Amino acid sequence: MCLLCTLLPVLVGLICAILGYLLGRLASKNNEELIRLSEDLESCSNEKERLLSLNAGLKSDLDECSRKFNKLETDFNGMKIEIDDWKNKYDNLKKEFDDFRLNPAAALVASDFDAAMAASAFGKRIRRDDLKIVEGIGPKIEKLFHNAGITTWKALSETSVETCRKILDEAGPNYRMHKPETWPEQCRLAFLNQWNELKEWQGTLKGGRLK
Repeated sequence: MCLLCTLLPVLVGLICAILGYLLGRLASKNNEELIRLSEDLESCSNEKERLLSLNAGLKSDLDECSRKFNKLETDFNGMKIEIDDWKNKYDNLKKEFDDFRLNPAAALVASDFDAAMAASAFGKRIRRDDLKIVEGIGPKIEKLFHNAGITTWKALSETSVETCRKILDEAGPNYRMHKPETWPEQCRLAFLNQWNELKEWQGTLKGGRLK
């Protein structure tokens, strides 16, 4: 009986010691896990802040790219309109060139008669649309062309040499000797106010022909 009384407190003490040790180990393990979890939480928090900062930077970059894209799109649309404009101008110029190549006289544009320049080049007063300014045309031939409806420099510049010759042939033998090969071109120069060129060229002509 006394032995049992002696052993019982020892056993209880031993059990308590074991339980204390186990509880201590468990508490220590839980504390270490708690510290690890705390560190992981702090790491996750830092990563979250980093990602939020990165997201803000990416959003700012995206907004900047969107702004640049909108500007480039506006510039592109503006350039497209400008290119269409230039294409239309090119098409118009090409048409004018083709018209001029097929019929140079018909492509002449209206110009203001410069009487002072004409007088300076010829040393005398020049009347607008005076066909007699043409080397080879006198008053009688001028009247023939007027009767044929050719009354201006521009009209004669647009008349073919063959038509000029036909008018002369139909007027009779006294007119058939005249050579109208240069008459339309002379009128073109007069119509374009190229008086110095006309005067210089006429110096190489006789009766509308090369000397």
